[in-house]
Amino acid sequence: MKIAIVGAGPAGLFFALLMKRSRPRDEIIVIEQNPRDATFGFGVVFSRGALEFLARDEPAMHARLGAAMESWPIQRIVHRELQVDIDGNGFSGIGRLQLLQILQDECAAAGIKLQFETIVSEIPQGFDLVVGADGLNSVVRSKLAFRPRVEVLTNKFVWYGTPQVFECLTLTFRDSEHGAFVAHHYRYSPRMSTFLVECEASTWRRAGLDRMTDEQSRACCERVFRKDLGENALVSNRSIWRNFPLLSNDIWFIGNTVLIGDALRSGHFSIGSGTRLAMDDAIALARAFQETGDDVPQALAQFERQRRPVVEKLVAAANLSSYWYERLSEKMALDPWQLAYDYMTRSGRMTPERLRQEAPRFMRAMEARL
Repeated sequence: MKIAIVGAGPAGLFFALLMKRSRPRDEIIVIEQNPRDATFGFGVVFSRGALEFLARDEPAMHARLGAAMESWPIQRIVHRELQVDIDGNGFSGIGRLQLLQILQDECAAAGIKLQFETIVSEIPQGFDLVVGADGLNSVVRSKLAFRPRVEVLTNKFVWYGTPQVFECLTLTFRDSEHGAFVAHHYRYSPRMSTFLVECEASTWRRAGLDRMTDEQSRACCERVFRKDLGENALVSNRSIWRNFPLLSNDIWFIGNTVLIGDALRSGHFSIGSGTRLAMDDAIALARAFQETGDDVPQALAQFERQRRPVVEKLVAAANLSSYWYERLSEKMALDPWQLAYDYMTRSGRMTPERLRQEAPRFMRAMEARL
């Protein structure tokens, strides 16, 4: 088959690699509008469970990524100067650019054509399969009637980095004279961390962030989180304040064209599963072709049939998680242990019984305080 993949993010590159390894005679091209070494944002994070899919389905890639990742066995909540550690909830972080470079190297070695700095304005023609892996602002999605639905959250967030290196994945809640802020931060290399700042829209306006330059915005966030950043500054990489869009599509494929990754649906950053969902899509789509051969309509139908129930369950949990943050000022009234428990059970998937099994030290300490 001749396959065109639009978008050289984790979803597109990983799908290309899996298809080439299982079907070496296929001609595969990955088309990307940005330069080879361009990336926006800093680190990405995987939960321990999210990495298990790689160990099962792609052990060689799991081993290579594992060697490049920063890992830790706990999650931490910081509120009112108190640290609450939650055991049994391990995570790993890696730089987004480093992840892309690993996937690019593997694709090039496998004989996949990578075409950068090429803007796609129409659906590529002359291919047996076209994969839209071009993100939230997908051109492929815009050209066909996939019937997308978007709910834009009210909170504001901005994605920074910092040379301050943190011990583990941490949520830090800070009050200011303008209102409450929360930072999602974790190290993704021995020298750098992701530092994502979020607040309610009313707080954002009261602080004047709607009128600030990038430098002024960073300075404002540095003041709010000075105790957490120490003497380190925040680093910008096209870091702008925005609202998170909850995207889904009623239709997953049309003819020989299919969507995967963020082009198909978004997963809120608070559950750390966006990249995992994208790579899981790639695995499921490649597996569908392994089972059906060159029958593109049958493969795409099987991909949707097997993948949609899983995706809808994960996205529902991610959406509930995102709504929790929309009530940030209300959550600030909780004491640190109540806040941590409320946070851990926010999506409805983590019952008290399951939390006792997965985080026994945290639950024992919390129940002793109650």
